[in-house]
Amino acid sequence: MKLIFTTMTVRAACALAAMCLLFMATLTPAAAQQAYGLKAGDILRVEVLDDPSMNRTVLIAPDGRISFPQAGTMRVVGTTVDAVQSELITRLTPSFAAPPTVFVSIERLAEKIIRPIVQAPPSAPIPDPVISIFVVGEANKLGQLDVAPGTTAMQMFAVMGGFTKFAAIKRVQLRRTDASGVEQVFTLNYRDIQRGLVNTGQTQLADGDVIVVPQRRLFE
Repeated sequence: MKLIFTTMTVRAACALAAMCLLFMATLTPAAAQQAYGLKAGDILRVEVLDDPSMNRTVLIAPDGRISFPQAGTMRVVGTTVDAVQSELITRLTPSFAAPPTVFVSIERLAEKIIRPIVQAPPSAPIPDPVISIFVVGEANKLGQLDVAPGTTAMQMFAVMGGFTKFAAIKRVQLRRTDASGVEQVFTLNYRDIQRGLVNTGQTQLADGDVIVVPQRRLFE
């Protein structure tokens, strides 16, 4: 008799435990819904027991709002289903003799869009800006020479390797043509620049400038 009672007690305890687990499993989704912060794209199910014709599903728009008959438009993103339910009751109450019974639940969560990561093709390195200077005459390096913007005349003399022994270094010319096509000619006396008598060696060159180094005359 004692054995039978013990067996029945164990079976009852197991049955009670199973019922508790089932009850907890039933409550878990509801508790999760209550704590969930609503997002754009979620679909809610709204049921009004006092007027079933108002029952419907509503989509949370991209701006985070929903629209419901006799309640208007309301912002719900970031709130919970309980908060939405309370707000709907408040808004619908003027349309009923007593506060209506409203239930709000989540029918479907917004779909997560997984966008593939597209790597941009490596861009070509941007070359350093340069200006083109043209050298003619009695210089050791002639032709088009590309230098950095801001290069001075004195620095350009170094880039072009100095002058030949036949150069008229007192009459070096800097020729510059402006946007209107008018050419200006500046004389650079390299000897005076070396002695520090003039500061024309600090003249900054512009793209397209031409340096002409004439040949010296007899006894010059």
